[in-house]
Amino acid sequence: QVQLVESGGGLVQFGGSLRLSCAASGFTFRMFGMNWYRQAPDKERELVASITSTGDSTTYADSVKGRFTISRDNAKNTVYLQMDSLRPEDRAVYYCNVRFPLNDYWGQGTQVTVSS
Repeated sequence: QVQLVESGGGLVQFGGSLRLSCAASGFTFRMFGMNWYRQAPDKERELVASITSTGDSTTYADSVKGRFTISRDNAKNTVYLQMDSLRPEDRAVYYCNVRFPLNDYWGQGTQVTVSS
C-alpha cells in the first residue's frame, strides 16, 4: 500500500533552516510528481511546493518562493523540502502528498515551529 512518511520537523529560531524528508513506498515513485502542503492552526491546508516526476520542474507558493526548495531523489524514493529563512508564519504541520488519477495520499505530517 502507498505510504508517505515525513521527518525533519522541529523547533527552529527565526531565520533558521530545516530540511524535511518524505520517504515514499508502495508505488513507482519516479513516475509521479510530488507535493508538499502545510496547515497552520485554524487555517486551510495550502500547497507549498510541487515537483515533477523527473525533478526538472518545480513550483512554489508565493509566500515561500526564494526561501524554500523542493527536490527529490528517485533512487531513494524520497522528496525533500529545504526551508531557509524561516519565519513565525511558516509554523504549521507539513504534509507530503502524491496525487493519482483517482486518489490522493498523504503522510502523517511533521510539525514545524519557528520562534521569534
